[in-house]
Amino acid sequence: MQDKLKIAVLGSTGYVGLELINILSKHPNVLIKALGSDTYPGKNINEFDKRISKNFLPKLEKNNNIDLNHIDLTFLALPHIASHEYVKNNFSKSKIIDLSADFRLDDVNIYEKNYNTKHSCPELLESFVYGLPELNNEIIKKSNNVSIPGCYPTSIILPLFPLFKKNLLKKDNIIVDSKSGYSGAGKKFDKINIFKDNNYNFYNYNTNNHRHICEIQQELSKSCNSKINFSFNPHIMPIFRGMMSTIYCDLEKGATLKDLNNELDIFYKNANFIKIIEDEERLDFFKIQNTNYCYIKLFNHYNISKVIIVSAIDNLLKGASGQAVQCMNLMYNLNENLALEN
Repeated sequence: MQDKLKIAVLGSTGYVGLELINILSKHPNVLIKALGSDTYPGKNINEFDKRISKNFLPKLEKNNNIDLNHIDLTFLALPHIASHEYVKNNFSKSKIIDLSADFRLDDVNIYEKNYNTKHSCPELLESFVYGLPELNNEIIKKSNNVSIPGCYPTSIILPLFPLFKKNLLKKDNIIVDSKSGYSGAGKKFDKINIFKDNNYNFYNYNTNNHRHICEIQQELSKSCNSKINFSFNPHIMPIFRGMMSTIYCDLEKGATLKDLNNELDIFYKNANFIKIIEDEERLDFFKIQNTNYCYIKLFNHYNISKVIIVSAIDNLLKGASGQAVQCMNLMYNLNENLALEN
């Protein structure tokens, strides 16, 4: 019997960290040895999330007090900047799965421009693989360090990558309209923005200026060795979790909706967490909330040369912590579904 993996989670009390701990605490092959929090050292984790039993879980301690030499794998649910600074000082002590943006981008100049900071260890960027299992399954299995994609990129890349790879969509004049629950903005998000006087608000932000645009362009360009041009309009919704991206594309000459559905079916035939809907079944947030699935549905446009693609995920699971555990399972040759089924 394989020994249990000794795991540390840093940034434990954020939304993503709590989701990670909730999953990992139920994983049959995991032993959580350390939980990091510079803000709440000494507290029990279930003070922040009642779903998580404090039984057999260590108390929170400061991140830098955790001895990684006795840890197999460290999950970093830290903010950007804090993550790459931690990696610089602790690299190679354990395997790492990073959920920040610090190791997602191939070009350090693009990172520094978009995140307005100097990267402390750009020489380590090549040591991390992009943790989108449906595209990089075999690479992740061989890797010691994985960078988990952003939630918006996950919801956009999964439906589009196979279609660009097969040259079924034109590479410009693309419109991406995405909507996310407010948990995507983190715990510092002021809920007065969306809840006020018993009314609910809804708004777009960072239109065509969102930090995830460069990540989406980077990964989609790998599908066809060509730049993909799109407009991106993200929104915050007055719900806690869930994300839906509606994508408007021009078809390549001769391509049909049936061709697109067939290609998605073929490309994802062995993917555990991708569901393609081709009938009248409704695609909504109830389908994906609290799951690690990505649902994809295609619609006819009134113009037969265009298509509407809808993709939905849980931003905290398939968009972050669930995908991280999926990568961990692959890294250690475990069943990819372990601890991730409903």
